[in-house]
Amino acid sequence: MNRAHQSLYSKIFLIGCTWIFAQFLIIIRLGYLQITLEEVLLAKSRHNFLRYETIASLRGNILDCSGKLIATNRPVVNIYWKGSGARSLTATHNELLKQLETITQAPLLEPTETITAAERKAQTILLVKDVNFELLSKIAELFSTHSSIVIKTDFIRFYPYDSLASHVLGYLGTHEHTWIGKTGLEKACEDLLQGKAGINQKILNSFGKHLEEKEIEEGLPGQDITLTLNLELQQIAESLFPEGKRGAFVLMNPQDGSILVALSRPDFNPNVFLEKMDLDAWRDMKEKKPFMNRIFNSTYPPGSIFKLITLSTALELGYIDQSTQTHCAGSVIAGERKFRCNNKDGHGTLSVARSIAKSCNVLFYKLAKKMDIDDLARYANSFGLGRITDSGFNESPGLIPTRKWKRAKTGERWYQGDTLSANIGQSYLLVTPIQIARMVGSIETGHLVTPRIVQSAPVKCEPLTIAPSTRNFLQETMMAVVQEGTAHVLNSLTDFTIRAKTSTAQTSALEKRDMGEEYLEHGWAAINFRYKNNPPLTLVIIVENAGGTRMPLMVAKTFMKSYKKVLDLEQKKRALNEPVNFSKPEITNSSVINLPLP
Repeated sequence: MNRAHQSLYSKIFLIGCTWIFAQFLIIIRLGYLQITLEEVLLAKSRHNFLRYETIASLRGNILDCSGKLIATNRPVVNIYWKGSGARSLTATHNELLKQLETITQAPLLEPTETITAAERKAQTILLVKDVNFELLSKIAELFSTHSSIVIKTDFIRFYPYDSLASHVLGYLGTHEHTWIGKTGLEKACEDLLQGKAGINQKILNSFGKHLEEKEIEEGLPGQDITLTLNLELQQIAESLFPEGKRGAFVLMNPQDGSILVALSRPDFNPNVFLEKMDLDAWRDMKEKKPFMNRIFNSTYPPGSIFKLITLSTALELGYIDQSTQTHCAGSVIAGERKFRCNNKDGHGTLSVARSIAKSCNVLFYKLAKKMDIDDLARYANSFGLGRITDSGFNESPGLIPTRKWKRAKTGERWYQGDTLSANIGQSYLLVTPIQIARMVGSIETGHLVTPRIVQSAPVKCEPLTIAPSTRNFLQETMMAVVQEGTAHVLNSLTDFTIRAKTSTAQTSALEKRDMGEEYLEHGWAAINFRYKNNPPLTLVIIVENAGGTRMPLMVAKTFMKSYKKVLDLEQKKRALNEPVNFSKPEITNSSVINLPLP
């Protein structure tokens, strides 16, 4: 075989090997695409003609303790344009759109270009939102035969009482075109309220035209949630709280922790977040700082209410007994500083109970010379101060200072003057209104209860670790506050058993009182009351910069009068039925107790 033939055969062999190798690569590539990348490519191919639309489920309702709606969904009638697949809008289409604008007296939500695109792709878009009944009647009459105009009923969240209990309810915001809870119970109970969204599958052609639509997953509505709030009592509290004032109002059953009224001011209307809000409106709202839940998050000096803790500590540790008497000359000297009583002329000789009733400071100044701040902190903690209540809401723990805390915070040691201020509820002390409600309620029941706002939440409490004789004496002193002391204005209420403690909590030096309202003292009223044989309730009101206790006391008195009317009316309505028996929860010696729901 000559060289020419050898060269030809070599070329043929090389070409054959190259062809075989190329075919091998093609086979490997096809196998990789069809086997290894099968799911990826199948998903991409389906994406070319399939679209999936999430259909929001009907959000669960929020109801008060008697089943009245306080957060629900209202039907909203919307007008849509349903495209037919035509290349452009016809003259008839344009006339329809003009008529629709004339009837609604407002521009359509989408411009003509967008409507034309929807027509070409056979898509459905929103034209008019939330049509009232009068407009709906005209539109239904004029466009009943036009397939391009579609009337559809959707649902939107609705708070029928606007800002009522807004900090408890919270508000909604959008996330990936879905409404979700942003604050309050709307956020905390999102999984229950949201339900399960449905899914629709749409088939499109290469031009984006909708060919077919079907439901592939059915949505499920959210669950309803029943609260312990009493709508009627909440409305009364909302109407009575001083206009333009900041503060909080809490009404709680100290036996089972159910919160009947929860008011925080300033408040907000959660309905406004369901529509687009312009930047100026948002800034104006934020300046008022309405989103702070003052019941659970705002901390205040407790003032004279804390004297109940000081008194408990002194009795338990034997610094005084119930018969101790103290002479008040108007002030006490400690070191180089004079600590004044609220009566600069002095109260004279007072018993322990009358020292509480008159809110005299001298007894507590004298006790500060004997007491240890860490003992005071320990008893304050046992009353639930300085720690969160585990209510389920975002809470501030407040502050109960100790020697160790001050050294770490300021680098200074604890001075006797600090104890004098702490003994009357000033110094570094900070508490939340819900902590005060829990503390005062425990004096009535003998246990610290976990506040609850959802009716199905378990009832939990822990025993109050003081002697029964001490707790009974605290009740007597609180009774004296009403009968002859700083809450005497409540003594005129008939058919009530009332125990109370008031407090004027300083926010700055007394010399600054005349410099403006922001320098005035906060006013507290903490009350345990029982109307006839009904269950006891704990009422705590704080009005910021009130300048004294008159404002919260007058709110409390008026509220209790209204409460009496509500209960009398309810009892008349129940007269024909079997009477309701309220049983007091049984307390055991366990550290945490689950009580039966009343």
